[in-house]
Amino acid sequence: MTKPRIGFIGLGLMGRAMVECLQGAGYGVTVLGHRDRSGIEEAVARGATEASTARDLAEASDIVMICVGTSEQVEARIYGDDGVLAAAREGLVVIDFGTSLPASTLKIGADMADKGAAYLDAPLGRTPAHAKDGKLNIMGAGDKAAFDRVKPVLDVLGENVFHLGKLGNGHTIKLINNFYAMTTAMAMSEAFAVADASGIERQALYEVLAAGPNHSGMMDFIRNYATEGQIDLAFSVANAAKDVGYYAQMTADLERHSRMSGAALATLREARDGGDGDLMVPQMVDWMARHLGEKP
Repeated sequence: MTKPRIGFIGLGLMGRAMVECLQGAGYGVTVLGHRDRSGIEEAVARGATEASTARDLAEASDIVMICVGTSEQVEARIYGDDGVLAAAREGLVVIDFGTSLPASTLKIGADMADKGAAYLDAPLGRTPAHAKDGKLNIMGAGDKAAFDRVKPVLDVLGENVFHLGKLGNGHTIKLINNFYAMTTAMAMSEAFAVADASGIERQALYEVLAAGPNHSGMMDFIRNYATEGQIDLAFSVANAAKDVGYYAQMTADLERHSRMSGAALATLREARDGGDGDLMVPQMVDWMARHLGEKP
C-alpha cells in the first residue's frame, strides 16, 4: 500500500526528530522553512523536499503535521493566501502537535471542515530523543474516522497513541497536565528555597516529603537538580509561562476562574520578564533562592 505523503511544518528540536523518524520509516516528507535552517537542511539531505509556502506544502501532502510553539504561530501557517487552509480539500488531514489554545483549535477545525478537510489536535509527551525513536506519547483528538486513517503514521511516531474524543480534548488535557506539572514544580522549587533559608539540607527535606503522598515524578525532577545539578526536565521557563498562561486563558474561555494557576503563572512570568526565560524549569530552584527575600 502506498504510504501517504507527509507535509511537516516546524522543524525545531522536536519537529526535526519526528521528521527523521518518519523518513527512517520510509515516508516521503515535504518540509517548510524555519528560521533555524539546520533541521530543514538535515531533512533535505535525507531526501525531503522543501516547500516555499504552507499552501504549496499542503498541496503536495495527504497529511499536514504542524509542530510550532504557539497558537499564533499555528494560525499564521493556516490562514492567508499562502496558508494551509488555502489548499485544504476533501481527504486532507491536518494535525497540530503543539500545545495550543482549544478555542483556536476549534476555530481552525470548523474552517477546515468547511473545505472538506479534517483537523486533529495531538499534543505530545516526552522528549525529542523519544521522538527520534518513535516513542512519543500522543494525545490525539478530533474526528474518529480521520484519526483512524492517520493512526498508522502516528504509531510510527508514538509508543502510546490515544484518541481522547472530540476536537480540542487533546489540547485541553495537555494544558491541564502542564498546569498541574508547573504548579508542582514551582511549589517544590520554593520549598527548597525556604529550606535553604532555614538552614535545612535539601536532601533531608526531600526525604521527608517523598516518604508521603507528596512524592511524584515532578518532585524527583526538581530534587535531581536541587541536590545533584542534574536537569532531567529540559523545558524552559518561557515555555512553561506560555502553557500556564494558555491554561488560564482556557478556563476563562470556559467562563470559569482558575484560582490555582495564579501563583505559578505570576512566578514564571516574573522570571521570564526579568530575563530568565531561557532557564530550564528545574533551575527555578536557584531562581527562588535568589529572589525569596524580594516582594514581586
